[in-house]
Amino acid sequence: MKQRLGFDSALTVLAPVVWGSTYLVTTEFLPPDRPLLAAAVRALPGGLILTLAGRKLPQGHWWWRILALGALNIGVFFYLLFVAAYHLPGGVAALVGSIQPVFVLLLSALLLRTAIRSWQVGACALGTAGVGMLVLGPEAGLDAIGVAAGLGGALCMASGIVLTKRWGRPPGVGLLTFTGWQLAVGGLLIAPVALVGEGLPARLTWPNLAGFAYLSLIGALLAYAVWFRGIERLPALTVSLLGFASPLAATILGYLFLQQGLTLAQGAGAIAVVAAVLLAQRSTARESRPAREPGPPPPVTEHGSDSPAAAGPAHPAPPSSQAGTRPAARSPRQTTDREQS
Repeated sequence: MKQRLGFDSALTVLAPVVWGSTYLVTTEFLPPDRPLLAAAVRALPGGLILTLAGRKLPQGHWWWRILALGALNIGVFFYLLFVAAYHLPGGVAALVGSIQPVFVLLLSALLLRTAIRSWQVGACALGTAGVGMLVLGPEAGLDAIGVAAGLGGALCMASGIVLTKRWGRPPGVGLLTFTGWQLAVGGLLIAPVALVGEGLPARLTWPNLAGFAYLSLIGALLAYAVWFRGIERLPALTVSLLGFASPLAATILGYLFLQQGLTLAQGAGAIAVVAAVLLAQRSTARESRPAREPGPPPPVTEHGSDSPAAAGPAHPAPPSSQAGTRPAARSPRQTTDREQS
């Protein structure tokens, strides 16, 4: 259980690490002042590729669910993300977005009926404080539009995480197809607005094309497939807290490629971010263990205390219809079966 949780978390964290490069790619490679175009190009090509490869479309009520998830996880979120990236320094945009786990915590209590625990509040506070130390500096500036976009994007992503956890995935639909639906819907939602509101740039350079290709294939297609897999296998808040790796990755990339310095405060912030993620993992493993391990066997009255079935299976199954009518004394056939087992 613990090893599987560690593997799922390690794989899922790759998505926010990749997303941490969004700020670098946006400012250094993409055409300026084109947030809608950047969002549409990031989502639509990969979504169409995965949808065509899956050869399956949503059915019934899944049409409006995919529309909602595509808007929250992709379309509206991408637009707000790029607006924040254009109006704020990368670190400040990441700090504003770090409020997302708090939104996930509240929405999970409302929609998933999960209890709010002290360690969850502590992990959110520790991670947000770590992001603050990691990204804020004397040169950090605030812009009202950028802050509003960052908060809106955090709320969109939090809602998408919780609703994806609540609704799950349609039966018989693969993870890549499910990812493709959302990317395609998100891209189709914002592509017309991008063409009308921004238009196409007068010219595209090779660095522009390389930036768009990276964001579409790596930052969307691959990263979102890993992200949705994590949502299926991990608690919603644990997945959200893994998102703290995004500003950590952005800071490291800024140091490596943009000659941005690292201070002791940033080092302490990085430690706090990692500690928040580890706290979430350890607490999740501790809380999920009793639910998967068998509890004390129920009291038995007839020859049941030494039966292997008395302790219950690791994943209890619903009792059969014959459970309440079985005679107290075992038949010879039952005795023979037990002696052979």
